[in-house]
Amino acid sequence: MSTSDAVTSFAELDLPATLQKALADVGYETPSAIQARMIPHMLEGVDVLGQAQTGTGKTAAFALPILARLDLKQKLPQVLVLVPTRELAIQVAEAFQKYARHLPGFHVLPIYGGTDYRGQFRQLQRGVHVVVGTPGRVMDHMRRKSLDLSNLQTLVLDEADEMLRMGFIDDVQWILDQTPPERQIALFSATMPDAIRRIARRHLTDPREVSIEMKTVTNAATRQRVWMMAGVHKLDALTRILEVEDFDGMIIFVRTRILTAELAEKLAARGYSVAAINGDIAQQQREKTIENLKSGKLDILVATDVAARGLDVTRISHVINYDIPSDVEAYVHRIGRTGRAGRAGEAILFAANRERRLLRAIEKATGNTLEKMELPSAEEVTDKRVGKFKQRITETLDTADLALFRKLVDEYQHEYGVPVIEIAAALGVLAQGKKPLLAATAPVAKSKPRDSSAQRKRADRKPGREQDSQRKTATRKPQPDTEQKTAQHKPKPKQETGHKSERKPQRENHKPDAGLERFRIEVGLAHGVKPGNIVGA
Repeated sequence: MSTSDAVTSFAELDLPATLQKALADVGYETPSAIQARMIPHMLEGVDVLGQAQTGTGKTAAFALPILARLDLKQKLPQVLVLVPTRELAIQVAEAFQKYARHLPGFHVLPIYGGTDYRGQFRQLQRGVHVVVGTPGRVMDHMRRKSLDLSNLQTLVLDEADEMLRMGFIDDVQWILDQTPPERQIALFSATMPDAIRRIARRHLTDPREVSIEMKTVTNAATRQRVWMMAGVHKLDALTRILEVEDFDGMIIFVRTRILTAELAEKLAARGYSVAAINGDIAQQQREKTIENLKSGKLDILVATDVAARGLDVTRISHVINYDIPSDVEAYVHRIGRTGRAGRAGEAILFAANRERRLLRAIEKATGNTLEKMELPSAEEVTDKRVGKFKQRITETLDTADLALFRKLVDEYQHEYGVPVIEIAAALGVLAQGKKPLLAATAPVAKSKPRDSSAQRKRADRKPGREQDSQRKTATRKPQPDTEQKTAQHKPKPKQETGHKSERKPQRENHKPDAGLERFRIEVGLAHGVKPGNIVGA
């Protein structure tokens, strides 16, 4: 078969009947482009280089042919999948388990930092066929001799560009150097920077390349909008959007760990079913939170970039970039959480005027013009609230047993001589509770950043990725600043260079934008410190 267009079903891809049955069980019928083109190559056992965005089905593209070639009688690690984060490790391992439901005796093990080694030691000793792990923890097991890769047949590098950005690429190189030379390598990346190309040239042998056109880097089913922040506090703007938008599940992205908890707490106080997910949350709680999101017990997830990597929840209808991402790739990964499984998605970005340069870069890279969004007015919010209130009345009339309450209302009317319409209005107040039906005009932000050359220079620099992760590593009290600085830029101990609205509030009554804080850490490349040492694996 020459093109993916000729493939209309998984039956045409020469997969074993057990795998085809598993695909039918989960409702997969037609392979995606990356699956149709990649699976035949991987079944041949040759090296492959795949460029595909998140959400295209690339996990199945390598998991299915790997399962087809496994020797289940040998309970030794035959496959290693390297991923950048714990969450993605769990996600990929779950996918393997799902596709292998009709392969008796199959064992897959996710290994990652933040969990006890002892459980991983026990499972490795019992025997596993596939290991999915983050580079740091995989290296630890290899050095401890608890992970033996001498029988390795296939090595997968998933989201290689993300591992590069997180500073894990040297770890990946070390792992590659320790594996048998005859193993098959499958490298997947949403983008192909030079460093990834160099790895491919060094370690892959005559790889078959499969690439998704850049014009499809973002899902066409996802509507992309931007609100240029002005006049209204971010939290009030977010609340208006939540009230007016019809959403099923939602992920709200913020830049720091502490903001995930703060924003989730504020939204919960406004009556939303919301939880935070970040690197400080215990793994068991993280998994429970994601399961609640999938099942509908939870509607909103507030997350950082790294914490949300690998999430695949079909009911996510909206992604809100409460804090602008650090770069185009991060934006693509974020909005890839919605518009899945053929469903329409909504992506909303909050941006300041000083961030227009990044907006232009996003539009150029994705080939989409971000639709300018006006905040819902107070009247629109009121109309939405009234509509929902009326809908509750209609649903109650249709489904509830009203006999007892009719009797109570009738008794009250005769005892007190109050018209039925007045009684109904009073009951409406009781039903609505403390939340008013009429929306108030959102307060206007008190301060507005001035335009200065220093500020413009700072705006042109990329903000740090997951600055929250640095707090644990810092040995000195973090100082507010506009960006992370390496040690080669020595800070002035008492003088602050940021704009007044970015300084501590005791000097003047100017504050940063609602919900924003900045921290810096005085270590960097000059000390041999990479992002991966701070973010962790």
